[in-house]
Amino acid sequence: MTIFRDFSPSAAVAALVAVLVGFSGPFAIVTQAADAGHLTAGQRASWVWAIAVGSGVTSLALSWWTRMPVITAWSTPGAALLVTSLGDYPYRAAVGAFLLSAVAMTVIGLTGVFGRLIERIPRGIVSALLAGILLQFVLHAFQAVPGAPVLTVAVIVVFVLAKRLASRYAVLVALLVGVAIAAAQGQLDGLSRVTAHVTRPEFTMPAFSLSAIISIGIPMLLVTSASQNAPGLGVLRASGYTPDDRKLLGGTGIVSVLLAPFGSHAVNLAAITAAICTGPEAHPDPRRRYTAGMSAGVFYLLIGVFSAGLVQAFAALPKALIAVVAGVALLGAVLTGLVGAVEDVPAREAALITLAVTASGVTVLGIGSAFWGLLAGLAAHGVLTLRTRKRVSASGTIGA
Repeated sequence: MTIFRDFSPSAAVAALVAVLVGFSGPFAIVTQAADAGHLTAGQRASWVWAIAVGSGVTSLALSWWTRMPVITAWSTPGAALLVTSLGDYPYRAAVGAFLLSAVAMTVIGLTGVFGRLIERIPRGIVSALLAGILLQFVLHAFQAVPGAPVLTVAVIVVFVLAKRLASRYAVLVALLVGVAIAAAQGQLDGLSRVTAHVTRPEFTMPAFSLSAIISIGIPMLLVTSASQNAPGLGVLRASGYTPDDRKLLGGTGIVSVLLAPFGSHAVNLAAITAAICTGPEAHPDPRRRYTAGMSAGVFYLLIGVFSAGLVQAFAALPKALIAVVAGVALLGAVLTGLVGAVEDVPAREAALITLAVTASGVTVLGIGSAFWGLLAGLAAHGVLTLRTRKRVSASGTIGA
């Protein structure tokens, strides 16, 4: 078969590294979100099963279908959003918001209007929304230092050094060092109770709450589209591929819809980890790199099958370690958001308002800060650019 002929060990290694990097830092945020939502052990395992299986199926199928190294993942900023909002609603209502967000993503993906929708919102405001959601995790990383100074400072220092020497693996190296220090301090006794068994996913009947849809569903759709799917397409284009956004976004959207009742908040295109599999490190021949995407799918599926053990393992880690790893893992994403907010000069003030309101964590009428930050930013942008729009309109009328 062509697949076996195109397969190479380097593609498999690149895929393994991409999956490990994806789980090393961002998964800590999923753990925090599950804690915030007071999920049961079964619900946690089902959530991880759903996002891992969803990522596995889409990476495997889309890479085979398109013959491109399509790497998918779960929405990291979406999981970060849930840390501050999941505990405010019944779990069924959150699942309902996941489902509607996935349906919306599927529709805008299959119809090809994804790009046009994203362009309607100023880039600076979307970037500020992302930075506002993620900023608190970076702050929590440093707030954890007084309670566990040796562990947290070591992780931060190792991350900075690894970032200088091997940027791609910095989060993974920091996590491994943190685990080693925690073990030396006798903080990993809980790992002895971790069991490896096949996970049984739990179905949750969705419930629909307007406030949950506004607080979770709409921001989830926006941050996933702007900070995951758009860069994911960009990575493929930068590597010389011509991705069909209808196939990729429609495919991930459909899988997200099917898996939402099992806990999946969003499956989307990966960006940072995707770059590991789209370059020459995966294979010198770009036409054969799709096997890296398929290999990543297989690794994801294996993790999904044994997700219950993974949940137990992360639950046994010190909370300070989870906090600091999540914080350093999101430094790059926060920086990207801040740069994007500042670079969009016409929307700069509105972006700052979006950032401030979102990062504040304020809840009004049962609706979380991400929605209010977006609303405040758009309103400010409308007021601040009103005179410019009128001047342009008047100029166009005279010229006609």
